[in-house]
Amino acid sequence: MLLTTLLSGCGALRFAYGQAPDLVYWWLDGYFDFNDTQTDRVREDLVALFDWHRATQLPDYAQLLTRARAQVLAPEPITPAQVCGWYDEVVSRAGPVIERALPAAASAVMSLSPGQLQHVQRKYNKVNANFRDDYLQPDPKDRLEAAVERVVDRTESLYGGLDAAQVERITRLVAASPFDPEVWLAERQQRQRDALATVRALLAEKAPPDQAQAVLRALMARVQRSPREAYRQYDERLRTYNCMVGAQVHNAMSREQRQVAADRLKGWSDDFRAMSR
Repeated sequence: MLLTTLLSGCGALRFAYGQAPDLVYWWLDGYFDFNDTQTDRVREDLVALFDWHRATQLPDYAQLLTRARAQVLAPEPITPAQVCGWYDEVVSRAGPVIERALPAAASAVMSLSPGQLQHVQRKYNKVNANFRDDYLQPDPKDRLEAAVERVVDRTESLYGGLDAAQVERITRLVAASPFDPEVWLAERQQRQRDALATVRALLAEKAPPDQAQAVLRALMARVQRSPREAYRQYDERLRTYNCMVGAQVHNAMSREQRQVAADRLKGWSDDFRAMSR
């Protein structure tokens, strides 16, 4: 959620981060349909989590963006290996947040009722249907156009407007991508089944807090690294390809577009530093 907001502009970033406990609560409530007692506890835990996040994580994000800005402005071409390195750095930031959230998450999970788990399943069905609408258009031409539009929008959110040649380059790269939404959907559904089965087992065992946290930690590890070898191989191919795409797209940007990206990165970095205070 925060990354999506990040790409929508500096003012929106500050506003949304200030509202983040409420935004995350409503997102979670859409899945779990919390009762009054759960609502009070979850809201308190989210406020505490974001207080910690603001003080301890935002300064690190600001430094990361400052380093990214320097690389964006460097005259040397960016390599796929460098793009993958940045990707790994961003992903690694999830670890401390997950660990910090685990005690509250375990407490919330252990308070769920069978009816709330049924609500989760209905929500999964809804988000899967939305996924099919967004990514699995029956006409291959429509599917490619939607994929290109997503990549162009994300690229322009950083570099500003693209010219026709740059859009054409992105179109060719997207068309050649190993990304397969059918494979991604199948993995998502596997993870959803795994999550529900894990929670049901915890509730049936009436697991104590330490055990619940350990089980949820293992669940998150499976989300971050699939236990299915075929999917891991697919994911690595896609990651390698996307790093190449990121390098090619950046290297095709003009000096003016790179300056736009640098200015936006500086603005976001300044925002993180200001919000951390």
